[in-house]
Amino acid sequence: MSIRLDRIVTRGGDGGQTSLGNGARVPKSSARIEALGTLDEVNAITGLVRAHAPQDSAVVNQLAAVQNMLFDMGADLCQPEEGPKAARAKRMQESAVLKLEEWVEQLRAAQKPLTSFVLPGGSVPATWAHLARTQARAAERRMVVLAEKETINPVLLQIMNRLSDYFFVLARHFNADGQTDLVWIPEK
Repeated sequence: MSIRLDRIVTRGGDGGQTSLGNGARVPKSSARIEALGTLDEVNAITGLVRAHAPQDSAVVNQLAAVQNMLFDMGADLCQPEEGPKAARAKRMQESAVLKLEEWVEQLRAAQKPLTSFVLPGGSVPATWAHLARTQARAAERRMVVLAEKETINPVLLQIMNRLSDYFFVLARHFNADGQTDLVWIPEK
């Protein structure tokens, strides 16, 4: 699919409204726009994870796929489930959930078993992956709020749940598969 953007500045959102994929105008404070904005934040942080990952690592290709998946999720989410264009909208499929589960298991299989909670940190790529994990959880929460008000593709929630799992095991991968994780030491 080829997309051409002739104008970036449109002034269409200057009054606090924006357009959905079906052309409907909604307030920028709507639950759908909140969810879309948080997805965009996850994608930006994923770009940082990707930029800090060792470039010869297989996970760089996974992260590129995740970024494209997040854009596809945004395309799904910007088209409400009801309305004239709903039937033609491209929706995310369970295959995305299965792909994330496969990557989670591949990474987890090489990792030292957990014996404590892991603190966000360690290496720079791991720290970015932990931030991506927390932002994926935030996006999931925003989608839940939207799903309580409107119908959304349920696969989107499944993907966000798996994506935070993916970023968790990815952080451990970047910390020498858990060897250099920072662990929680509770006060006695």
